[in-house]
Amino acid sequence: MKKFLLLCLFFVFGIWFAIFNFKGLATQGEYNSIILDFREDIPTTEISKDLREISSQYNEKASLNSVFSVKDNIYIVEGDKMLLNALKRSDIAKDTEYIEPNYVYGVPQNELWNCNSKNKSIAFEPNSNSLNAPNDPLYSQQWNLQKVNVEQAWQETKGDGVVVAVIDTGVSRVPDLKQTDFVKGYDFVNDKENAADDNGHGTHVAGTIAQSTNNAYGVAGIAYKAKIMPLKVLSRGGGGTVADIAESIKFAADNGAAVINMSLGGGGESQIMKEAIDYAFSKGVAIVAAAGNSNKNASAYPARYPKVLSVAAIGASGKKSSFSNYGAGVDISAPGGDSDAKILQETIDPRNGNPTFAGLMGTSMASPHVAGVAALVHASGVTDPEEVYSVLKNSSLKIEDDPLNYYGAGQLDASAAVKLAIKGKITWGDFVRWLRDNGYLNPRFWFDGGAVALLPKIVMVIVGYLLAWFLRNYLPFGWALNGGILMGSAGVFFLKGFYIFDLPQWPFRLMGSSIPELGNSIVGTAQLNPFFASVLIPFILVALLLSHPQGKWFAIGTSLGVAGCLAVSAFVAPALWGIGSGLLAQSFLVVNALLCFGLAYVASKGEKQTA
Repeated sequence: MKKFLLLCLFFVFGIWFAIFNFKGLATQGEYNSIILDFREDIPTTEISKDLREISSQYNEKASLNSVFSVKDNIYIVEGDKMLLNALKRSDIAKDTEYIEPNYVYGVPQNELWNCNSKNKSIAFEPNSNSLNAPNDPLYSQQWNLQKVNVEQAWQETKGDGVVVAVIDTGVSRVPDLKQTDFVKGYDFVNDKENAADDNGHGTHVAGTIAQSTNNAYGVAGIAYKAKIMPLKVLSRGGGGTVADIAESIKFAADNGAAVINMSLGGGGESQIMKEAIDYAFSKGVAIVAAAGNSNKNASAYPARYPKVLSVAAIGASGKKSSFSNYGAGVDISAPGGDSDAKILQETIDPRNGNPTFAGLMGTSMASPHVAGVAALVHASGVTDPEEVYSVLKNSSLKIEDDPLNYYGAGQLDASAAVKLAIKGKITWGDFVRWLRDNGYLNPRFWFDGGAVALLPKIVMVIVGYLLAWFLRNYLPFGWALNGGILMGSAGVFFLKGFYIFDLPQWPFRLMGSSIPELGNSIVGTAQLNPFFASVLIPFILVALLLSHPQGKWFAIGTSLGVAGCLAVSAFVAPALWGIGSGLLAQSFLVVNALLCFGLAYVASKGEKQTA
């Protein structure tokens, strides 16, 4: 028994070590300058004194971040971690709300403009029966717009008059944006009103949202009657500071934006960024951001903030794009493209500033799809950002098998979102129709492992106990047998759904898995590993623990639990690696369920109630 307890101790210690030694994004950001947010109740004379002290003591000059920083007393000083720590310990700190790194965010990894990239967007046949198919000649290459059912959404609205702020590298008025309305923006990089693009990224993003449509030229945009507010916070090289981004968010909120799109991100949690997001949200602005392109198990900042809708990317097949972040913080997914099917819009060539049609891929391309549909929802009468988020998520196409949260609430559906939002309210009848249209009122959806795995898991545990009762009606139902049945049948399955920022998800999947699921707990596939989903593990446990007074009952319990899990899986979801999901897989599971039951019977034969 001591060996058994020692094994459990090592297991718990391993999980603890993995969680508490994981370095998260909150402190991973890069910076070369520091933000000082002086308190509003501090007189200007005191602030001037502090600025002189910074100059004399640290030989650095602090200055306002921009012309908009006067109201909030936001000052920037060049410096590294050493200066940051020195300022936090100085008397200056008492005059500030906070002193923090001025992190550099940027175009998500692998999305910087590649002048040699070729568009390989697949072509499709537009719906010839649709009265809303636009006459743009390259529309046939925009598989992404058909993927989100935008033509059906256009039957109700085109986003008329809704202002969408594009916080990016700026936006240039290329020919296919000439008919798109623009409102006053700002260039926070160069501190001027003209927020023209010198990279191409921002113009491409703006095109997905509101490219001029039905103009017999180029391509189409999602909310093409919406208005674009260009806000440049990223340089030609694709990088920008959180101070500039935060100020642009407040600028958007103060100047009539209803939706903000941020196809940018990075590491490093920021107080100035969080305050700006909270401010915009409180003023009724829906904020959408790219989840990031690192294929990591968490959204990047600023997408990971609670009041921001984080968007992961899918390809033309509907599967997660290989580069897209997933897991913690991902709220929804939308077309972001892949190497064979990119997102086509008109933008500029940064080498010469000339207009060009380019296919790009990334979560930066996925985010404006959601921002565009958010504008359609807003134009339909749903204006509160929390309700906009709810409409977008509740109307999304649900993905039944998504153990790693690749898709969040589901895949963006513009038509369903507009239908759910129409007339500015979500009625009970609308909700019931949406449930019916998506198949959720069909009982088979729930029993086939669609929305929840609760029912099958409960049945697995019940079957394990029934087998124990049939095996011997006086089996000792102590902690050892009970623990074995639970571990063998269902595990602590609700832990699998935990997505905690800055923590790896695999320890939760491991702790939440039953023995038959251990083989796929790390990779997160729904298919069972035939080695674990068989009699082998229970046999090994029985062989090791049969001589222990308590351990043998744990081994017997796991054998019964595994039998229950395999029996239920054989009829609910018979899917095995290398075998498939047909009759062969079902037979394999049934046979091994019987073997597990037989093993438990043999191991318990003649035993008395000693637990």
